[in-house]
Amino acid sequence: MSSRKAAELKAVVFDLDDTLAPSKSTMDPSMGEALARLLERIDVCIISGGRFEQFERQALDGFRVDDASMARLHLMPTCGTRYYLWRDASWQLQYAEDLTADEKDRVIAAVEARARELGMWHPGPWGDIIEDRGSQITFSALGQRAPIAEKVVWDADGAKKRALAALVQDDIPDLEVRGGGSTSLDITRKGIDKAYGIDKLVAQLGIGIEELLFIGDRLDDAGNDYPVYQHGVLCVPVHDWTQTRDYVQALVEWLDSADLPFPLPTMAPPT
Repeated sequence: MSSRKAAELKAVVFDLDDTLAPSKSTMDPSMGEALARLLERIDVCIISGGRFEQFERQALDGFRVDDASMARLHLMPTCGTRYYLWRDASWQLQYAEDLTADEKDRVIAAVEARARELGMWHPGPWGDIIEDRGSQITFSALGQRAPIAEKVVWDADGAKKRALAALVQDDIPDLEVRGGGSTSLDITRKGIDKAYGIDKLVAQLGIGIEELLFIGDRLDDAGNDYPVYQHGVLCVPVHDWTQTRDYVQALVEWLDSADLPFPLPTMAPPT
């Protein structure tokens, strides 16, 4: 994209946890300011494995922009299995790919059984280990409210999650199991991941995926951002929200200038 003009970038898509805000924490005011400036210029989408209520707590509470800017903000909780738009001064659900009661029961039984089998069922978790998010079941090995320091060291190379995901996938072949955050797995219907959300977004905006930019912290092959990269979207890997803020500030400057080169680094789509 370094040779493209600003007009060819139509939307920027963000992960939430550890991209716009620290894990399960509120977005810093400086990140909010950078995001507001970006929304004045271009459509923005936030897509994450969390529920809509998590979006409210982490990104929306205290976030203030005018209605015109808010109408350019697209929210996709639970990896794009739900989609909200700001219409008539409120967030309105556009679709939801909810799991059936039978699907949920089978997922929860398989995840708990396999986690116990592998010694991954924590005896004293920080919050719920399994969460029903309607359109997604999420397994959090240490609990939903685990300290970041604990999460960082639990599965540094992703081997634990891969082993658990493989066994659970064998038990529920009609559904899809994939890595979520650093200590989590997300289970949805097949073919419904962040790439699915990207397709819904480009259909809503009437643009192509080559006109998108994605920013996320889990673009490794075990992360839930990876399907976006595989789908052919130009991606920006980040490690934390401060890196995202600095990148967004540079991106706004690029959008406002005819001369600046496109800010790096990016991961070119796979060929």
